Amino acid sequence: MEDKMTVTLLPARKKAGLTKRDGENPKLRVAAYCRVSTDSDEQETSYEAQITHYTAYINSHPDWELAGIYADDGISGTNTKKREEFNRMIDDCMAGKIDKVITKSISRFARNTVDCLNFIRKLKDKNIPVYFEKENIDSMDSKGEIMLTIMASLAQQESQSLSQNVKLGLQYRYQQGEIQINCARFLGYTKNEKKKLIIVPEEAEVVKRIYREYLEGASMLKIARGLVADGILNGAGREKWHTSNINQILRNEKYIGDALLQKTYTTDFLTKTRVKNHGIVPQYYVENSHEAIIPREIFMQVQEELIRRRIVHTSPNGKNRTFSSTHSFSNMIICGGCGEFFRRIHWNNRGKKSIVWRCISRLENTGQFCDARTVLESTIEQVLITAINKTLCDKDAFLSILKGNIETVLSHENDTTLTDIDKRLDELQTELVKLANSKAEYDKVGDEIYRLRDEKQKVQLEIIGRDELKKRIDDMGDFLKGQPTAITKYDESLVRRLIEKVTVYEDKFTVEFKSGISLDIRE
Repeated sequence: MEDKMTVTLLPARKKAGLTKRDGENPKLRVAAYCRVSTDSDEQETSYEAQITHYTAYINSHPDWELAGIYADDGISGTNTKKREEFNRMIDDCMAGKIDKVITKSISRFARNTVDCLNFIRKLKDKNIPVYFEKENIDSMDSKGEIMLTIMASLAQQESQSLSQNVKLGLQYRYQQGEIQINCARFLGYTKNEKKKLIIVPEEAEVVKRIYREYLEGASMLKIARGLVADGILNGAGREKWHTSNINQILRNEKYIGDALLQKTYTTDFLTKTRVKNHGIVPQYYVENSHEAIIPREIFMQVQEELIRRRIVHTSPNGKNRTFSSTHSFSNMIICGGCGEFFRRIHWNNRGKKSIVWRCISRLENTGQFCDARTVLESTIEQVLITAINKTLCDKDAFLSILKGNIETVLSHENDTTLTDIDKRLDELQTELVKLANSKAEYDKVGDEIYRLRDEKQKVQLEIIGRDELKKRIDDMGDFLKGQPTAITKYDESLVRRLIEKVTVYEDKFTVEFKSGISLDIRE
C-alpha cells in the first residue's frame, strides 16, 4: 500500500527586518527619518515636533526599540547627494543596525521616483521594511511597490510644481525690484531686520581701497597680496585673497547701488543645477535699489580699465601684450621704430651691473627687425624730470594750452542725452508688457531695449571719459600753479599722476602728459 501523501504547513517565523541576534526575544530595532524643506520658524517647529513624535511613537511599542532618529534639517529632498542623515541611516541599515524604518510620507523620504524606489529595493533586499505613515504603505507589502511607484511619481510632480511656483514667486519679486542676496560672503553689505541691504562701514572701506588701487595702476594680484599682508579678511571671512575675489568685486554692480537680478537660473528642478544666464530667461536691472559704496563714475572708469587691460598692445606679429604694474614704466615706454614696448632688464655688461630698458623686438622674435637703442633706467628718469621742469619754466604758455584743451573737450559733448534714452526705455517697458502674447513683436521690442542699454552705457562711458580728461587737465593745471620751483629728483608718484607714455627714438624722447601736452626731450 502506497503511503498517503501529506502536506504540512510550516508558517513563516522570521519577522520582516528582524535579523538573528543574541537573546530569546529580540526587539525590532526601529529608526525614524524626518526632514523639513526650509529654515523658516514654522518648519523648525515641525522639525522638533517630528523628532518628539517618533521618539514617543517607537517607545510606545513594547516589542520595538529606538534605533535612532535621523533628521535632515532644511535640505532639499529632490536628490540624496547632500542629505547626510539620510545617507547615514542607509549605511546603518546596510551594516545591520536597523530592522525597520518609519517616515512621515513619501515626499519626506524622497521626491525623486528613481531614488525612492532604488533605496526601498536596496532595503528590501536586506529584509528591512519602510513604513510611510501618511499613505499607510509598507514597502514589504505585496502591493507596496506598485503603490510606491505611483505615489513617488506624484511626489516628483509635486516637487516640479513647487519648483515652478518658487520660480514664479521669484519672478514677481524681481519685477518689484526685490533683491534676494546671501550676505554671508558679500563684502561691504549686510541685511537689516527688513531684509534690506545696508552698508558695513569697515568692509566698505576695503571695497573702496580695491577700486582706488586698481585705478591707480595696481594689478589684481598686487591688490590681493596687499590685502593679505595687511591681514584684511575677504568676504568669506578668510585671510587668503585670490585675484578672482578682486575681479568679482570690481565687476559687481551692487557696489553702485544697482542690482542685476537673475544672473543665474536653475536648469533642472531635481539636481538644482544652476548656470549663468546668457539671455535664456529674463533679467531685471534695478537702479538705485540700495545705498552705494562706489560712485557710479568710478565704477564705470573701472569697467573701462578692465577692458583696456585685456589687450594693452598688439605686436605686429599679432601677439597681445597684457597689462603689467610691476614698475611705473611698465606699458609706458614705447619704441619709436617698431612700436613695441620696452622691457626692464637687469644687465651685467662686462662685470658692470645696471638696470636698462630694451625694445621687446630685440629680446624675442616679434617678426620684425629693430635696432632701437638700449636706455639706462636712470636716463629715462632724468628725461622725465627735464620734461616736467620744462612745463614749470614756461607755465603760463602751458596753462594757456591746457585751457584750450578743456575747450576742445567741452566742444565734443554728445547730443544724445541719458534722459532721452531713459525716457525711451520706460516707454519700451510698457510696450513689452502689452506684447506678452505676440512673440515676434515682443522679441523686436526686447532687441530695442538691449540696443538702447548698450547705447546708454556707451554715452555714460563717453561722459565719464570726458570728465576724466577734464580732471587730468585740471590736475596738470593745479600742479603748474602749485609748484613754485623746479623738481630736483625723480618722483614715481608724480610720474604716475602726470605722464601717459614715453616714446624712444634714436635722437630724442617724446614725453606725452595725461593732460594732452607733448614734449620732445633731447639728451
